[in-house]
Amino acid sequence: MAPWQWQQTMLRIKDPVASVDYYSKNFGMTLIAKLDFPQWQFALYFLAALPEGTAYDLDPASDEAATYLWGGDYAGHKNVALELTHNYGTEKLEGAVYHGGNAMEDEALGAGGRDGFGHIAFNCDDVYASCARLEAAGVSFKKKPDEGRMKGLAFAYDPDGYWVEVCSRGGAEGHGIANEFNLSQTMLRIKDPAKTIPFYEACGLTVLRRMPHEGGKFTNFFMASLTPELQAQYDAAVGDAGPESEAAVAFVKHLFVPVLELTHNWGTETDESFKHYSGNEARSGCGSDGRGFGHIGFIVDDVEAACAQLEPLGHGFKKKPDEGGMKGIAFAYDPDGYWVEICPRGGL
Repeated sequence: MAPWQWQQTMLRIKDPVASVDYYSKNFGMTLIAKLDFPQWQFALYFLAALPEGTAYDLDPASDEAATYLWGGDYAGHKNVALELTHNYGTEKLEGAVYHGGNAMEDEALGAGGRDGFGHIAFNCDDVYASCARLEAAGVSFKKKPDEGRMKGLAFAYDPDGYWVEVCSRGGAEGHGIANEFNLSQTMLRIKDPAKTIPFYEACGLTVLRRMPHEGGKFTNFFMASLTPELQAQYDAAVGDAGPESEAAVAFVKHLFVPVLELTHNWGTETDESFKHYSGNEARSGCGSDGRGFGHIGFIVDDVEAACAQLEPLGHGFKKKPDEGGMKGIAFAYDPDGYWVEICPRGGL
């Protein structure tokens, strides 16, 4: 069995200067690597939340930085990077270029569909104080922490209109995180958890927390790549109490590494016409080309073996390792059609 590690969440961006500045200055992320592909007219910017006080002095464009990136061990943490993809020239275009997600049954989607990508999120100790600082720095909000039904959390907009949730760690005691912010989740909507949960378990993720909402008729599943050390901590903290326990809630809130939040709106699994849009469809009527969120990605020791693990699940591949211009990486489809990149540990 090929070991898997969730390593990236990819978003397409219009202007790399604006986006890298936004995530670095506002949320304390570090540009750890930049990969340029002039032959294909795009560049990739990888940012990570490094533990407070970590010195990072590598040139992001260097081979050493690429080695650091594809090792996935960011300052001792098996962490997840935010991959920002810039297609050359988009920064010169007027208006929105990419779609931030979260549309539901609008002209761009048609009846029976909705955007699947929801948001990325950062945890902090004091949502109100941190959001006040963000607002003073010029960040705009869809929802401030004292607005709406759910108090104490917020949604900011990034330069491309992606939603950035700001969540509480649930108290400053016990987590040992010195950072004001840590990248804490990527949220995707799913149609049928009976299909999607086993798929991501095959990708090495573990369900840490399950949160049903009777009033809203939806369930959130929180999954993560756990090192043996983190797995032992989870077992000790949660044990037989299970993923709906307060112990599971506290464990997830105090994680430094992100979780994959899968949101299931009840009833979609029985609606044959319903589908989620993956973020990779070109659509008209959205004020952009319709694309935005690209994929989540994993690093593995053996890409061929990892693909063989997913083959029996039957959801297929957009690209196998021996296909296309970039040999050695693959893109699988998950049950909702989201792209899942599979890269070799150590890089190509």
